[in-house]
Amino acid sequence: MLVIPAIDLKDGQCVRLQQGKKDAVTIYSRDPSATARKWESYGAKVLHVVDLDGAFTGSQKNLKVILEIRKSVKMVIQVGGGIRNISTVDMLFSAGINRVIIGTSAIEDSGFVIEVCNKFPGKIFVGIDAKDGKAAVKGWEEISTIEAKELAKRIENVGISGIIYTDILRDGMLTGPNIPAVEDLVKTVNIPVIASGGIATLEDIKNLLKIKNLYGAITGKAIYSGSLDLREALRVSQYEVKVGG
Repeated sequence: MLVIPAIDLKDGQCVRLQQGKKDAVTIYSRDPSATARKWESYGAKVLHVVDLDGAFTGSQKNLKVILEIRKSVKMVIQVGGGIRNISTVDMLFSAGINRVIIGTSAIEDSGFVIEVCNKFPGKIFVGIDAKDGKAAVKGWEEISTIEAKELAKRIENVGISGIIYTDILRDGMLTGPNIPAVEDLVKTVNIPVIASGGIATLEDIKNLLKIKNLYGAITGKAIYSGSLDLREALRVSQYEVKVGG
């Protein structure tokens, strides 16, 4: 299982939100590129970057910072937030981004999802953000009527390469991941699932490692607040991978 540090961008700064609320912001760094280099120096292989302003407005607002991060590190970088048209996807891949994460459009524009999957096979992930089992849209401001599991099965059939599953009620709260929901989703689909939301301690990482076939786990607030040592989390997850073959 990959342990993936997160950089959430708002107004060009590295921040964290509580439960996706844009008025519940904590600024952790005014130099996101330096933060990325720090996580890479700890041994991270993949970096998760979200344009929060883009998620709320529907168009990329932190592109300059994202490109600066790309130039700063060698890690695989996956980017989400406000990506709702083919030109934005094109531009990000042209700039060296490795994976693109689409969210709201997966629910509202299936044609777009099919188009990008066909054009960029193996590089498109969908972010499924859930509250009480229902998929959320538009930066978590609206809850749809679609069950997260139903959406996962639907998008798997159009060629999506992976799913990033976030439990909104746990995101940024350090209350532990929703293990049953993550496990259930992993069993529902046959594509990689990355869990996000609630990770607080090394014990949470160890519990996620028990989920068979879980591809990865994203951690944000825990590594910024110090409740989780990223180096130790990476060491434990890499050890488990080697031992498990």
